[in-house]
Amino acid sequence: MEKVLITLCGRAGSKGFRNKNLKMFDGLPLSYYSLAAAEGFIKQNPGVSVDICLNTDSPDLVKVVTEKYPEVHVIDRPEELCGDIVPKMKVFQHSLAEMERRKGTQYDYLIDLDITSPLRQVNDVTGAYQQAKENPECDLVFSVCPARRTPYMNMAKLVDGHAHRVIDHHFTARQQTPPVFDLNASIYVFTRRFLTENTTGFLWDGVCGMYQMFDTGILDIDSEEDYWLMEAIAHHLYETKPEFGKVREAIRR
Repeated sequence: MEKVLITLCGRAGSKGFRNKNLKMFDGLPLSYYSLAAAEGFIKQNPGVSVDICLNTDSPDLVKVVTEKYPEVHVIDRPEELCGDIVPKMKVFQHSLAEMERRKGTQYDYLIDLDITSPLRQVNDVTGAYQQAKENPECDLVFSVCPARRTPYMNMAKLVDGHAHRVIDHHFTARQQTPPVFDLNASIYVFTRRFLTENTTGFLWDGVCGMYQMFDTGILDIDSEEDYWLMEAIAHHLYETKPEFGKVREAIRR
């Protein structure tokens, strides 16, 4: 039986949007959406052995999560992994090592579900996992959305006080540019091998696969404005695309 570790990772502080992991979303704790998605994944994949862990330095987040999901394993995040510039992969590696120590086993994959992604569907989690399994050359698969802007035509960088292209090219029309994607941070699927062997914390050291998600349903919540916009989008999607409400309906009350 294949073994999967699902992680939820959240710091106590966030400079962009303080205590965002403790927010309520449409009347329910934000973290419960990821936990309900994890439960849905377990139900969709009965042949997979799954453990869920929360890696955090926030006692408040631990209290919220364990109130309704007491089976979640809590991992205290050490201070050296709480800084603003610590690669998140280091936190994944810490979670994997600690859970393997506790359980006396080895996992085949680690799936990270970002806490600030409440409109993720269970089928997305299973889809990303299946893509990783079907492409064994990949060290990881991450979720993406089609980019609304392209670095070839719509972005610039400032060099010595002047605007320069982000990428050198000779395209004259947007239609000539290759398709590009936004990494939305909603889902990461790592092989155990890559996590145990990587020493840089750099995702692009591995062979990466992409799983494409519905773009409007996933925003990166880094500000109060992002949060308000996500709630407005959620209400619209719940009415027009009922499948987006299934995770919310599955949350434990």
